[in-house]
Amino acid sequence: MIVCVAVVGHQNNPLYIQSFTEADDALKLHHIVHCSLDVVDERGQRLFLDWPYWCKFAAMHVNNPKKSGPTLNETFLGLLYPTENYKVYGYLTNTKVKFILVTTDMDARDADVRNFFRRFHSAYVDAVSNPFHVPGKKITSRSFAERVSAIVKSFGSGSAG
Repeated sequence: MIVCVAVVGHQNNPLYIQSFTEADDALKLHHIVHCSLDVVDERGQRLFLDWPYWCKFAAMHVNNPKKSGPTLNETFLGLLYPTENYKVYGYLTNTKVKFILVTTDMDARDADVRNFFRRFHSAYVDAVSNPFHVPGKKITSRSFAERVSAIVKSFGSGSAG
């Protein structure tokens, strides 16, 4: 079960944080999200520092599309760290906006988490594409919040889109 999702700007400013628990542990979840930013930054730096590798890999990939391995737009950071009660996953966009997912599901499959981030990223793009949204400011769109809630409810059910 997903207990918290967050969007954090490229300057580590929170753009959207939503917890999905009945308990009063929002502060604890905010702390977990904040602590995960160091891991995201470390993995993200490695991703962007390895740019020459990615260029070579992309050239190989164009020449041989059947070649397996990471793709140029692979920004899923995977499991950032587990705690006693939670697992924290991360995703980094090309604009260095970070998505954080906190779940109590200790057996979450990578495919489900990737699918979640793909759908969450799509919802984020739609929200920030709104002409009334100010870039770098908190996302206050009600339709974004509703879409995120729907994505969270469908987590792990195998639904796509």
